[in-house]
Parts: sequence; structure tokens; C-alpha cells
Amino acid sequence: MEKEKPLILLSNDDGVKAKGLNELIKALHGIGKIVVMAPDGPRSGASGSITSEYPVRYNKVREDEDLVVYKCTGTPVDCVKLALHEVVSRRPDLVIGGINHGDNSSVNVHYSGTMGVVIEGCLKGIPSIGYSLCNHSADADFSPLFPYVRRMAEEVLAHGLPQGVCLNVNFPDTPAYKGVRICRQTRGAWINEWERNRHPRGGEYFWLTGVFDNHEPEAEDSDHWALNHGYVAVTPTQIDVTAYGMMDELKGWNWNV
Repeated sequence: MEKEKPLILLSNDDGVKAKGLNELIKALHGIGKIVVMAPDGPRSGASGSITSEYPVRYNKVREDEDLVVYKCTGTPVDCVKLALHEVVSRRPDLVIGGINHGDNSSVNVHYSGTMGVVIEGCLKGIPSIGYSLCNHSADADFSPLFPYVRRMAEEVLAHGLPQGVCLNVNFPDTPAYKGVRICRQTRGAWINEWERNRHPRGGEYFWLTGVFDNHEPEAEDSDHWALNHGYVAVTPTQIDVTAYGMMDELKGWNWNV
């Protein structure tokens, strides 16, 4: 009996027409059956948001051998939920978000719609990977990523991932890479996040901007250090955010009222 091909579910937060998503499809061609359910337009920064006040719709964009592409009016997480509920014929073997146009290392993981896709897949118990390139250009060159994207997908399909763990993979914007480093999330924060402007029709408005403040630029085990030095940064990311180290201390506090 012929072995069934792996089923891979893709989504993103840059929209179904984004180059990163379509290059991801090319990079994964031949690995298995690919189902895409992506937003019908940009949803960058959507994180884990869902649509709860408006109806969500989807429709098929195109279909080829071992590939079907849908677009959805909802968020990246809506896309994963709807695909799992309505579209895929069986439980996917892998969920992938990306390839994102822009860096999703460090604290960006909390804002990222790409990682919203990945975390949703992880919540459903499916091995999940997010890919991001540190280049926001709509026409960024994704070709250096191809062999890494494919190999990492093959490795996760072969070995799986622990329950509650997914992978956040970031690529530096360089024509070649020094290698792959397994990293932890860099400690840092965004500062100077709003730009104040005058609207031509009167009144003020604010535009989200900001500068990333790296609290530990010399930490060689961090994802930002890896990216700044030409390495692909692979950060194992867990969905359980419990601060276990704080539990015993909290038990010793006086909670009586």
C-alpha cells in the first residue's frame, strides 16, 4: 500500500498574494499535499486575534496538483481554525506560517500574525513552524531560504515536536548564511513607538513606529545576536507561558484578607 503524502497547511499575515507565501509554496513543492488558507489582504501584527463580531468567508483561489489555495476574510488565526474545521480532508502533519516579510525574533513573536498561525497550530497539537526574513520589501529575495525552509520542514515531519512546542525561524537579510544556530529569545523591548502628526483636515493622529532596544546585544546565545552575525536563528517556542519558577515564591506570600 502506497504511503500517504504528508499534508501541510500554510498561512501568513501578509496576505494570499504576498511573495513570501508564494515563495514558500515553491520551496515546499513535492514534499506533500499543500493546503493554503491565507488572509485576503495584509494582517501584519494580528498576533493571536480572532474575528468574533463579523462573519468570516473564504473562497478558492487556485488549484494545482497537490496544491489548493484559499483566501479568507479573517485573521491569520481565523484562517487556521477555518481550514481545520472546513477545508482539510484530515489532520495536517505540519502547519507553517510565512514566509513573513520582516523580523519576528525576540518580543516580536508576541505581536506577529505569522507566529499567530504557528501558535494556533501548536495549540491544536500539530507540529508547527514559522519562517520570517528580516526584510520588509514586498519584492524581497527569498531564494537563499529555500534549502533551509525545505530541510527544516522535512526534519520536523521526520522527528515531530514535543507537545506545546513550535519553532520560530528567522533569516537574516543576507545573500548567504553562516549556518544555523539554536537560540533563545532576546530580551528587549520596543521604544519610541508612536509618531505624532497633524492631520490635513485638522486634529492630531498617531502612526505606530518604534525602535527595538536590545537589552543584551552581546548575548551570543540569543536570536538577535545570531541574525546580526549572519546566522539563521531557530528558537524553540512554547505555548505554556506559566512562570513556574515564581510559583513557590508566590505560595509563600500572605494572601489572606
